[in-house]
Amino acid sequence: MKERKGVGRMWSLYKMGGVTPAIASMLGSQNAQQMAFIRNANREQRKQSLLETPLKELEIVVFDLETTGFNSNNGDEIISFGAVVVKGGVIDQDNSFYSLVNPKRLIPSAIVDLTGITNEMVQDAPDLMSVLHDFLAFIGRRLLVAHASGHDKQFLNAALWRTSKVNMNHRILDTMMIAKWLEPNRQGYSLDELLISCNIPIVDRHHALQDSIMTAKLWQQYLDRIVERNITTLGDLYAYLSQH
Repeated sequence: MKERKGVGRMWSLYKMGGVTPAIASMLGSQNAQQMAFIRNANREQRKQSLLETPLKELEIVVFDLETTGFNSNNGDEIISFGAVVVKGGVIDQDNSFYSLVNPKRLIPSAIVDLTGITNEMVQDAPDLMSVLHDFLAFIGRRLLVAHASGHDKQFLNAALWRTSKVNMNHRILDTMMIAKWLEPNRQGYSLDELLISCNIPIVDRHHALQDSIMTAKLWQQYLDRIVERNITTLGDLYAYLSQH
């Protein structure tokens, strides 16, 4: 009952004075500033149109998330963010992002085995609001790229809504969709299968930053093949992908 009253009070303050007074009252000024930044970054992204940008000039952020499971609506949480910048097809590994997240719940043993992230490792990690703030600051208004992006988009949307009551406005380009378009007769499109077929060494799978870097290398190869087909802008690429 006390928690419900707290939430009701927060939304009353939200309606009267906006986001910052509400969160500042309930959770403190740091969370208020982080929430205001997240909402503003998301709002600014709506104004951005990258569709006419030549693919060879596009600056993107390839990212990956590790989570406690596969359902953000059933208690699963993000446990790490990884990302790397790619400028005009060149991977800038010095311009990367990685952070663990305290999920405030136990990580299942199967996920510990898969990712190598233990409960002890995340115990003193920053919370979701803090890492989401830093991640959005890192990506800015760049296009996002991920492999099998439905999972990552689901968790990002859930995180944005839970922390800041906004939905995601960034465009996400999926390397799996590109692979299905470029190679429609393949039997499998997992990241491992595509990395092997492209002769990209597999290093520390299920580490969010390493998966981001390997996906970026996959994007590099696909970008050359896309441009060879006389598809020169992001808008052109979206048009072709929508047909497949």
